[in-house]
Amino acid sequence: MRVHPLTGLAVAGSTAVITTAAASLPLSLAVVAAALGVSGVTGTLRRLLPAAAAVLVPLAMSLLMVHGLAFPEGSTVLAAWGPARITSEGLAFAAERASLLSAVVLVLLAWSFTVSIPDLVAVLSSRGVRGRLGFVAASTLTLLPAIADRAVRIRQAQESRGLVVRRGLLHKVAAFRLQAVPLVLSLVDDAGTRAAALEARGFSSTGPRTNYRVVPDPAGQRLLRAVLVLAAAAAVAARLWPAGTGG
Repeated sequence: MRVHPLTGLAVAGSTAVITTAAASLPLSLAVVAAALGVSGVTGTLRRLLPAAAAVLVPLAMSLLMVHGLAFPEGSTVLAAWGPARITSEGLAFAAERASLLSAVVLVLLAWSFTVSIPDLVAVLSSRGVRGRLGFVAASTLTLLPAIADRAVRIRQAQESRGLVVRRGLLHKVAAFRLQAVPLVLSLVDDAGTRAAALEARGFSSTGPRTNYRVVPDPAGQRLLRAVLVLAAAAAVAARLWPAGTGG
């Protein structure tokens, strides 16, 4: 049975909300394992890992620097350099937050790499979303892979013309500048081409629209989406209720 795009979005979104509301390290690790497992089964793991690393590595490093070195509630000091202190409580807090962010990012990326973009556009159009907005929402999911593929082709073309990237940070920065300029220019040109194509297909028309592509939406999946939304709302309420009563 084919999974409806909104059902996949409901699963990913509710999982992210429930994991954030629970703020539990075991649950976050379980969600991370589940997201990696789903990506492995669907064959998107090789694309998922670089994208997740680009997002999570800077976030994890910032959490480690902020909470690992300057955690005010930390009492078990592992090392100290002047005002900076590494505490076990700070490291534990940073690890918990890093796992939580990893779970949220991975589950959303897993959905974005497995959803069918044509089905998503058709569903958004059938739900009354205007054509341009639906196309922008769907194109966002394919933007990062498209940029990565374009950058690889630009680098290969430059290397075939004799570009040699030497070791060292300065040489890599110079090579990145040479690759960034044609990448940006090609993306701007591609945006103009897509805009003309959308205009030719009547995406800006305000009249009634029909969909050539029909995406089945079984009753069981509609019920599942409603249950997932209610579960996410209940998790948020359970998280906020003690804070409200305590205040």
